[in-house]
Amino acid sequence: MKRPVPKYILISKEIIQKIESGELLPGDKVPSENELIKEHNVSNTTARKSLHEVELQGWATRIKGRGTYVLNKTEDRHVTRVLGSFDAMKNSFDGNLIKEGFKPKDIILEKTILESGLSSKIDNRHMKIDGPVLKVHRLRYADDTLMKDETRYISLVACPKIHLIELKDPLIAIYEDQYKLKLGNAHRTMGAVILSPGDPQNYFENTVPLAAFMLDGAIFSEDGKIVEIERSLYRGDRYKFSINTKHELD
Repeated sequence: MKRPVPKYILISKEIIQKIESGELLPGDKVPSENELIKEHNVSNTTARKSLHEVELQGWATRIKGRGTYVLNKTEDRHVTRVLGSFDAMKNSFDGNLIKEGFKPKDIILEKTILESGLSSKIDNRHMKIDGPVLKVHRLRYADDTLMKDETRYISLVACPKIHLIELKDPLIAIYEDQYKLKLGNAHRTMGAVILSPGDPQNYFENTVPLAAFMLDGAIFSEDGKIVEIERSLYRGDRYKFSINTKHELD
């Protein structure tokens, strides 16, 4: 069953379409939270997320005490991703690229079962998935540019026979919808690395040293068991990351 598009995404797309069509020009004020609430009959949270999404896409900026205003957007072929949010992780990699005007393409380099499981160290914490584990190594492109070298290890205990189905994004949706898993939290770390030309493990085909982001992460079920471990490389000259933190009150 196809998952419905969140309301805030639909509203943000409507605002962006008005900017692209020239209905809203650089310097114009974007509809406020209150205006969006009245027009679309949504909550404060949805209205706020709609405006935040327009900002994330680089179409507008919020000026404290005044509102959100359309930017004079120049051509920017960077891709922005949000960290620190389960909602962001539920977004499709390919879907995000299409939304940003790119044509996605995947090449699967390896899809094998590791009977003995996997052990990994993430942020000085020892992470272990008991076997069998599905390893999926794929290269992810925007147009003809390699953007991400992605390797995921998925528990076949938590997700039996997942190797027999097509692994479309987002994988979290497969875990929750097809396997009815209740996910608890995700632990992710990111660091900077330099990819050397000619390295046999480097698929980016760079002719000069290339900066990249290395992401290590694990997704846990509510009972604390690891469902997935990921290690991915994002090319540093084409990615921007936005950190999304949640303020929790006592």
